[in-house]
Amino acid sequence: MNTERSGDTGADVLYERLKAYEGRSTSNASVGKDPVNQPMIRHWCEAMGDTNPAYEGPDAVAPPTMLQAWTMGGLSGHPDRSGAYEELSALLDGAGFTSIVATDCEQEYLRPLRPGDVITFDAVIESVSPRKTTRLGTGHFITTRMDVRADGVLAGTHRFRVLKYAPVRRRDPQPEPSPEPMPRSEPMPVPRPRPELRRPRPVINRDNAGFWEGVAEHRLLVQRCTDCASLRFPWLPGCNACGSRAWDTVESSGEGTVYSYVVMHHPPFPAFDPPYAVGLIELAEGVRMISNVVGVPYDKVRIGMPVRLEFLRVDEELELPVFRPTAAGGEG
Repeated sequence: MNTERSGDTGADVLYERLKAYEGRSTSNASVGKDPVNQPMIRHWCEAMGDTNPAYEGPDAVAPPTMLQAWTMGGLSGHPDRSGAYEELSALLDGAGFTSIVATDCEQEYLRPLRPGDVITFDAVIESVSPRKTTRLGTGHFITTRMDVRADGVLAGTHRFRVLKYAPVRRRDPQPEPSPEPMPRSEPMPVPRPRPELRRPRPVINRDNAGFWEGVAEHRLLVQRCTDCASLRFPWLPGCNACGSRAWDTVESSGEGTVYSYVVMHHPPFPAFDPPYAVGLIELAEGVRMISNVVGVPYDKVRIGMPVRLEFLRVDEELELPVFRPTAAGGEG
């Protein structure tokens, strides 16, 4: 990602107009549509597979990562928004930065939220970046900050960042000369896609490296706590049931069902061909993971559909676990 030093007077004038939005409020003393409540906590924990006992019982607290959930306006939104964010977005649209993608968020937790807490929040446009060039295209990063209060006391801060950008124009691929025929005994190489068409690389760190080592061996490994035997996915440094940091792995059978799914239509990314289905797969072992559902039209994916693991090589470097409906579950 590069910051552009512009000598373009028009670009400089645009950036000055964008900078004028920094510090402008997008909502002030807005009220959450529901107090913190146990049903929402339960649904969240079931969806995330989080079995921490702190989120149950008479002294329950809400998972800290639910901080933003209590501020969401649903389909009807919040009627008291100032309109500043919409004005900023329209200004960028008019300058050609018509696409948007969320890039990251940061949360700071100051006190736990408990059932019954009434949520209020203020939001402000914290910063607009200079024009930057990314693989997706050239645009500006917008960061909003939301201060979340419980019964008037600051409980946490949520920063959300998006990129408003002008998509890179795809150039028509030039025809390549036909390769020399290879001897039958040698496997055909996996084609190397242009860099802008490559799938995003997974972030591999010391906490999940073992999972990707298993994928390289065509094994789907699930962590198991060696103290309480709870299985967990995705990989974590500690058990979310008992807190133990001791673990080993078990190999999944690869059998599962579609627990939930979404169909991605927008925004279009160069490496993907929408629409396509992204499933939350419940494995036979009881844990859930997110992956693509392949081998069946996106509009034929159904909740409860039985699926089976396979490994899809997407380029010469990257192989991913995906799921295909079984013969009894659909086409393919």
